[in-house]
Amino acid sequence: MSTWGNVVMALRGISSNWLRSMLTMLGVLIGVAAVIVLLAVGTGSSQAVESQIDKLGTNTLTVFGTGRFGGGTSETGTQTRNADLTINDVNLISNSNNAPDVQSVSPVITTSETATYDGATYSTSVVGTNPAYLTASNYTISAGRAITAADVKSHAEVVDIGSDVASNLFPTGSNPLGQEIQIGSAEFEVVGLLASKGSSGLTDQDAVAIAPYTAVQDQLTGESESFTELLVQGKSSATLTLAQSEVESILAAQNDTTVADLPFSVLNQASLLSTATSSSKTFTSLLGWVAAVSLLVGAIGVMNIMLVTVTERTREIGIRKAIGAPKSVVLGQFLIEAVVISLLGGLVGVLAGLVVVRFKIAGVQPVLATYSIPLAFGVALLVGIVAGLYPAYRAASLRPIDALRFE
Repeated sequence: MSTWGNVVMALRGISSNWLRSMLTMLGVLIGVAAVIVLLAVGTGSSQAVESQIDKLGTNTLTVFGTGRFGGGTSETGTQTRNADLTINDVNLISNSNNAPDVQSVSPVITTSETATYDGATYSTSVVGTNPAYLTASNYTISAGRAITAADVKSHAEVVDIGSDVASNLFPTGSNPLGQEIQIGSAEFEVVGLLASKGSSGLTDQDAVAIAPYTAVQDQLTGESESFTELLVQGKSSATLTLAQSEVESILAAQNDTTVADLPFSVLNQASLLSTATSSSKTFTSLLGWVAAVSLLVGAIGVMNIMLVTVTERTREIGIRKAIGAPKSVVLGQFLIEAVVISLLGGLVGVLAGLVVVRFKIAGVQPVLATYSIPLAFGVALLVGIVAGLYPAYRAASLRPIDALRFE
């Protein structure tokens, strides 16, 4: 009998016990859908984490001030001295001869203030910095202009505000540009509106006001020679580690210490992204194994039903073999029936998976992993072959005389 003939017989066998066949397919369907959906959830989660990290900046290092050498004040002997990030550090790191892999350096002073305009108030994070900060932090101007080096030099009281600040202070449809808003106790002119970036973890990137650090020192934090942090942008992601080494060496020399005892902490965005990516891959692999368990259950269901089918059709097998059907034909008949059941379940499972990934799951927007569809079909085919092989071999191995005597 041809392969097509076996397929026709398989379909007849499935339709003759359609409810049992549907329940068997359900196990494969759930397993295949689980593979597609769980891999999509893992991929979506991974991309969400990477997106949040990218919002913090492009190819950046963040140098945080940690206070004092030794972690505090010594009770005996020589007193520890303050370890501060200063404008001199900014100038040294900005020098291409000292740090050839550094693109830009931005001094950063942060403070939380209440912004006020015409009776409306909004709590905002004020960032005092220079123009390079916007590029390094992936901020773009949607209207107006960015703060400039001239603003920093002249201590100009100008500010670029985030979309949340603008929407909470100004009426819908109004133009904030050129308006004076009160930040803390000082008046700042709005010269630019920042395009929305959304949230990066616990930080709302749109609830921010960016002003020249000189004006922030003058009006909000008081005259100071130190900064909260430095945002260093590398020339490329490939050389970011080299840029980190250059920055650490400069700061160590400035503070008469070694890189190992540097009184500052340096956060490398590339390392952070690598760690997050590794964790996401582990999470996705775990979800994949959970889906594999579902497919294993489906495979057991297919094998169980095929064993029952062989038992029910023992006399049919005996008749076919008695009239000359070779062992390979009987083997092919039952093997193809198992494969057809698995592939039909796999097809419906793929369709179900494609529908489910359109919806958020536990706050995560799944992202379809294109490889999961052929993988799911391949696994469904493998399930049919493996689950049907033993029952088919058992049917093909029956002796005609024993099969005909079966009650």
